[in-house]
Amino acid sequence: MKNKKGIACKIFKEHPMTDIFKNKTPDFQKLLKFGFIKENDLYIYTALIDDSQMTLSVTIDKEKNIKTKITDNDFGEEYVLHLMPENTGEFVGKIRSAYQEILHRIADNCFQTEIFKSPQAKEIISYIENKYMCSPEYLWPKFPNNAIWRRADNQKWFAVILTVSAEKLGLKNQDTLEILDLRVKEKELENLIDGQKYFPAYHMNKKHWLTLCLNDSLLTDEIKHRIDESYLLALKK
Repeated sequence: MKNKKGIACKIFKEHPMTDIFKNKTPDFQKLLKFGFIKENDLYIYTALIDDSQMTLSVTIDKEKNIKTKITDNDFGEEYVLHLMPENTGEFVGKIRSAYQEILHRIADNCFQTEIFKSPQAKEIISYIENKYMCSPEYLWPKFPNNAIWRRADNQKWFAVILTVSAEKLGLKNQDTLEILDLRVKEKELENLIDGQKYFPAYHMNKKHWLTLCLNDSLLTDEIKHRIDESYLLALKK
C-alpha cells in the first residue's frame, strides 16, 4: 500500500505509543472538557492536521489503554510513517511534530502523573492533596520515582516518597518498595525504629526523619497520623 506521497507504508495492527503518557493516568472528566466525545466505554478525540489533509484520532478506553490513528483524508487510508523513527523528511517530520504536539497537550491537560502504584501509596497521596492542598513535586529528572511534599508557608519538606529495593532498608528480599520519609520527634526515634515497620531514614537526616513502607505493614490511619505530625514539625525553625 502506498500513501499519497508515493511511499510504501507498513500497516501495524497496533501502534506503538511514545513515552508521552508514561506513568500517567487519564482524568475522564478532563478528557470531556478537552473535547473528547464518549461513545459507549470509549473516549474519542479527533483533530485535523497538515492543513486538514490528515485526521488524528485518539481513543482511550475504560481500562486507560490509548490508541492513535492518523487517516489520509484524500484516500481514506491510514498513515503510519510518523511512527517509525527511521523515516525522515520534511513531510513526515511535519506530521510527526503535529502528532506529538497534540498528544503532549492531551497529556498535560487531561492526565495525572501516577508514579506510585500501591493502593496505600495512592491513598496517602490523595490524603495529603485533600488535607494540605499540595501535590507531590518531582524534583529529580534522573530519579522520576522520587517526590517530595513541602509546606506552602515556609517551603520546608514534610514528606518524601521514593521507590527503592527492599535491600536498601536492610531487608533480605529483592522486592521493590514504595517508602515514605517523615519528620519525627528526635526523642521518639529510638522507640519507633524496629527494622520491620519503621526504619532509619533513607536519604534523609536520621536524627529527624524516619522511613516507613507503603505496603500495608502499617495501618493507613497510623501513617496519616505520622504525616500530620511531620507537617507540624516542618513548621518549627
